[in-house]
Amino acid sequence: MNILGISCYYHDAAAALVQDGQLIAAAQEERFTRKKHDQNFPRHAITYCLQQAGISSQDLDYVGFYDKPMLKFERILYTYFATFPKSLPSFLKAMPVWLKHKLWIPQEIREELEYEGPILFSEHHQSHAASAFLLSPFDHAAILTIDGVGEWETTTAGVGEGNEIRLHRRMHFPHSLGLLYSAFTYYLGFKVNSAEYKVMGLAPYGKPLYYETIMEELLRVKSDGSFKMHMKYFGYDYGLTMTNKRFDRLLGRPPRLPESKLEQFHMDVAASLQKATDEIMVRLANDLHRETQSDNLCLAGGVALNCVANSKILEKTPFKNIFIQPAAGDAGGAVGVAYHIENSVLGKKRRFVWQDAFLGPEFSDEEIEAYLDASSIPFRRLSESELLQETARLLTEQNVIGWFQGRMEWGPRALGNRSILADARNPENQSVVNLKIKFRESFRPFAPAILEERVSEYFTWEGKSPFMLFTAQVREDRRTIPAVTHVDGSARLQTVSAEENRLFHGLLKEFERQTNCPVLINTSFNVRGEPIVCTPHDAFQCFMRTNMEYLVMGSFLLDKKGLEGMTSYLLELEQVEPD
Repeated sequence: MNILGISCYYHDAAAALVQDGQLIAAAQEERFTRKKHDQNFPRHAITYCLQQAGISSQDLDYVGFYDKPMLKFERILYTYFATFPKSLPSFLKAMPVWLKHKLWIPQEIREELEYEGPILFSEHHQSHAASAFLLSPFDHAAILTIDGVGEWETTTAGVGEGNEIRLHRRMHFPHSLGLLYSAFTYYLGFKVNSAEYKVMGLAPYGKPLYYETIMEELLRVKSDGSFKMHMKYFGYDYGLTMTNKRFDRLLGRPPRLPESKLEQFHMDVAASLQKATDEIMVRLANDLHRETQSDNLCLAGGVALNCVANSKILEKTPFKNIFIQPAAGDAGGAVGVAYHIENSVLGKKRRFVWQDAFLGPEFSDEEIEAYLDASSIPFRRLSESELLQETARLLTEQNVIGWFQGRMEWGPRALGNRSILADARNPENQSVVNLKIKFRESFRPFAPAILEERVSEYFTWEGKSPFMLFTAQVREDRRTIPAVTHVDGSARLQTVSAEENRLFHGLLKEFERQTNCPVLINTSFNVRGEPIVCTPHDAFQCFMRTNMEYLVMGSFLLDKKGLEGMTSYLLELEQVEPD
């Protein structure tokens, strides 16, 4: 049984392939096209998934699409008509895309794939819920999905049992926690549907001075976490911007211009928004626990990528266990619709529990060596033990290293296969990696990757956090890792086990042997504005365009000092990437 799940046309287009109940492959289109948050039909991701499974489109039994375009079109038309004439510019911009692509998805699937079989559609939040619960380790769990908007829904709550999901509570557009967060992302000068995590990273630098303004003027929040937004302050229901001049007057300033100076005011606004987000999510979760009495919670939707709020739920609700899949946003809907078909539509017993995020392409040593040879790139080939020892040694000498291994990660976080690594003990590495390697804002925090078996020694955390979706406080007696300790003493935590990533676990073990510290900076292998690298070619180009000193790809070690003459050769490299 082969089931292909697809999400596209809004942001983070992706594909996933389920074969006999097992998740064989999943990838976002952006990794292949190199266009960040690519929303177009994911033909490259689909091609990869089929190749990974060893099948063609003719072998597919079902294709699933992650939402229902006609329902979404209904909501958009209704909203435009309700807000006319203010909505006219937005209407004129949106309609050509709908009339050309979004209303013809079944036909496009058939033409792109040359596929004649059944195509099924799941509601957007049903796909989110399925992506969390049906792949979780729980037979019974409460389910909470929160994002910007699907068709009409912005938040749903319910319960999963066996292979069934029942969503019994729903909030509808335009009242949306995800869109509230995006509105402030826009107001603070960052890119909507892309840079919300920057607002989360900025929040600890501020004080929540505007929390009451948000909770009393912008929202009307009930004790169960449901809320209504005062839409007179917002523009996203009718216009091309998220907020309007009333919003500006309420906060006392116009929106920050992108790339302009960040002031304390902006940090305080971010802190206020994060506190409001935490409070609403905790109220929603507490009320859901009251209804379900479950120890287990499954979270999905773009807001579930907010690791600060996720941790507040663990801290302030009775839930004992939380499962969030690594691509909780729209990309994850591709996995969700595939398992919705497998388990809920076809009634098949659940056969897969999500253990790791390594679902993308991988490249053998032979393929990497062929690329290096074709491009005349000098390298050293090392055995595994030599590679771990040498990489750990270079890290102790304060080199920044690109680390390219195994299958690419699924989701927005690099988890040890497409990573940039540095020594967490060096306080200068926080700014060095931000400014000289990633070319991004200096305030942005870095995540610690730590041996799973050592996590409670360094952080106020027990158990696993393999997908970097929770924060924990660095213990007072372990503030020896300043490069991954945020200004409020927190860290966005990744635990690494030998079962889930043997090689990266081995590197952490070797680094601990050499330094007595089991923690490294782990950030995604890309520069600001670009997707995480996918291929050896992507990795080499990123390496050459930054101030990383070394690149490790498979068994091969590349030293920047031996490549000084190749910078001008980068443009030629576009022509030599092997098939």
